[in-house]
Amino acid sequence: MPAYDVIVIGAGPGGYVAAIRAAQLGLRTAVVERRHLGGICLNWGCIPTKSLLHSATLLDEARHAATFGIRSETPSVDLPTVVARSRSVAGQLNAGVQFLLRKNKVDVIWGAAEVLAPGMVRVTAGEGEAPKITLAPGDYDAAHIIIATGASERRLPGIVPDGERIWSYHHAMTPAALPASLAIVGGGAIGVEFASLYNSLGAKVTLIERLARILPQEDAEVAEQMSKSLRKRGIEVLTGVEISQIASDVTGVTVRLGNPDGPREITAEKLLSAAGVVANVEGLGLEKLGAALRNGTIATDAVGRTSIAGLYAIGDVAGPPMLAHKAEHEGVRCVEAIAGRGSHAAMGPVPSCIFAAPQVASIGLTEEAAMDRGLVVDIGRFAFRGNGKAVTIGEADGFVKVLFDKMSGRLVGAHMIGPSVSELVSVFSLALTMGATRDHLLHTIFPHPTLSEALHEATLASDSRAIHA
Repeated sequence: MPAYDVIVIGAGPGGYVAAIRAAQLGLRTAVVERRHLGGICLNWGCIPTKSLLHSATLLDEARHAATFGIRSETPSVDLPTVVARSRSVAGQLNAGVQFLLRKNKVDVIWGAAEVLAPGMVRVTAGEGEAPKITLAPGDYDAAHIIIATGASERRLPGIVPDGERIWSYHHAMTPAALPASLAIVGGGAIGVEFASLYNSLGAKVTLIERLARILPQEDAEVAEQMSKSLRKRGIEVLTGVEISQIASDVTGVTVRLGNPDGPREITAEKLLSAAGVVANVEGLGLEKLGAALRNGTIATDAVGRTSIAGLYAIGDVAGPPMLAHKAEHEGVRCVEAIAGRGSHAAMGPVPSCIFAAPQVASIGLTEEAAMDRGLVVDIGRFAFRGNGKAVTIGEADGFVKVLFDKMSGRLVGAHMIGPSVSELVSVFSLALTMGATRDHLLHTIFPHPTLSEALHEATLASDSRAIHA
């Protein structure tokens, strides 16, 4: 009999959640981790960056407090404390994951894992000090193996982070000092969040994107509004440009750009490479096993099964969208399928959030995607400047945009930019998952005065019935 029913490789959001759920279902479970319980998200991604961004938000609010009749001395940034708090938050939650695994009687094996054969995992020494009560490296067998190794930052040719002039995400989250100027390569969610953060902290920021617009995965109107908002804050946004050369010396970094208007040079004290992430598929033994890949990720079915019997994959390593909450749901679905439990229908739509200032949140089809599918949609838009709560808190920039299928009346997409939209998108997430129609949302009462009323007004606008527009 195998030592375990389930071995999960990777203790990030997908992996540790899968392990806990497996243990709850009565399966003998172990999780293998080589570096951080909680994975990159908890230790060097989602959680610490949101701590940093919250500090930036408080700083921005303090700067504008006089508008609300609150007078105090000019606020300043204590950068070491800002960074230390973000690391403390990550550490606290890291310890929380360790507690949850121990509480649910999940064994933790510390090291790097390779799948030698179906049902067999070899673990070699990991990085750093192992947490308390972990099992040593060695060979372990299990009836089912789940790969949840996540993703790592994408490295662009010619841009090699050195921690001095050229930064990776890690360097940008733990700066020893605030740079006077920062050039960011990559206008996706990560680049935009760091641009917002460092602008608030006081750096001169230039955001560089080779595509025609920033946030290429978002609705075009949302992306355009974000560009306007960033420029309004003093951030230089360059799109449709290619980097031809990067040179660094003791004074800073020079980026040579090629664009339709001719070559240009950007100089900055630091450069941050923020070009997204790639799946961690290397070193797992997948080639020897003959596991099928798809666009650099592990090919799976709806519950995480790979082309190899008894081998599963979830989260970032199993393909986009590469988001922690998607990984968690995939982990639960996967182990429930292994245990013969749960519903294995197609997973519902996955919301996406960007925690810049302003925030962005979206779910379902963009307008472009709906057109590509041949759908005829009714579109409603409502600007936050017509929302009483947004005006009272002084955050009236942005809008809500909703799309309803004209034939069925069902909601097919929602896209927002503005105050606290990361919290508002769950309304549309629930609506989409339940197959809600416009009539359902029209007859839903939203409390007043709240930001959520903008969701209702956008729905009204899709039927030419908006009251406050």
